[in-house]
Amino acid sequence: MTRETTLCDIKSMTVEELAAALREMGEGAFRSRQIFAWLHRGARSFEEMTDLSKDLRARLGERFTLYAPRPARKQVSSADGTTKYLWELADGNCIETVLMRYRHGNTVCVSSQVGCRMGCAFCASAIGGKVRDLRPSEILDQVIFTQLDTGLPVGNIVLMGIGEPLDNLVSVLRFLELVNCPQGLNIGMRHVSLSTCGLIPGIQRLGELGLQLTLSVSLHAPDSETRSKIMPVNRAYDVEDLFAACHAYFKKTGRRISFEYAMIDGVNDHDWQADLIAKKLRGMPGHVNLIPLNDVHESPLKPSRRLRQFQKRLEDRGVTATVRRSLGGDIDASCGQLRRKAMEEDTQGRQET
Repeated sequence: MTRETTLCDIKSMTVEELAAALREMGEGAFRSRQIFAWLHRGARSFEEMTDLSKDLRARLGERFTLYAPRPARKQVSSADGTTKYLWELADGNCIETVLMRYRHGNTVCVSSQVGCRMGCAFCASAIGGKVRDLRPSEILDQVIFTQLDTGLPVGNIVLMGIGEPLDNLVSVLRFLELVNCPQGLNIGMRHVSLSTCGLIPGIQRLGELGLQLTLSVSLHAPDSETRSKIMPVNRAYDVEDLFAACHAYFKKTGRRISFEYAMIDGVNDHDWQADLIAKKLRGMPGHVNLIPLNDVHESPLKPSRRLRQFQKRLEDRGVTATVRRSLGGDIDASCGQLRRKAMEEDTQGRQET
């Protein structure tokens, strides 16, 4: 066991947990607020915390770990200013973060895992499978250091990057607590969207907690046969049960659910599938976000040619349906693309040597 594995990750701690730890060290509780503020401003080391004594900084270094990600790659779209980062973590693994600029403010899309085990056929994040879960601090760092590097304030967060957030629920819930904290970034829950491919126990847990975030369900097909072909998770949590869980979630929280729907040519873009969506959402004010499919090199799935017809079919049946604006098309901004490219280049480099 290395020294790092025996130490506590200080940035994953709440103010209250910090206060308790500092009391054990013989320090006043007010120090916890000082340290928490330093962490959430992006301090990379305890030495930067200049309003703490040198002795306390040394003792913090003996008891806690404090890391900051390194920007391994950065791409900025010349078209719309979308900025994509490939962050290198302390163990050498890499994750992606995207800053998107909108008229209503800046949104950061964060990853929750290194890789993903859900295996969706149209997603580059699943290539290579899941490596590990991210710690709360590693999710938080994506917001903090994206703000610091771009100099732009982040007002909205979407958990739609690499990984399945509800497959790392404990860390994600702690991240939400930290990012919502008034002593930290103080980003309200109504400014957070969490995307899931349909892990029903996680949806039920979110419903019990009653968090005022926006739940976004990656639907991509309303029928079990089609969904099982493109989303292996459907074999564990069938789409019929998923719709039932979504209705129950709405009844508990009163929060409208957003349904993500990547339009795939000849697979999920038929009129009868639009009709089925409308039927399944009846009684629940859901919103369907139609997504022009990203053309993943390794996938035979192609973008639908019926996107607008499908949208009109939904709207004619009383379903609110919009087409997601495509951002960062010139910088590999789609989820998993930049990490995949880096992995391919690394593999090629080892083969050449």
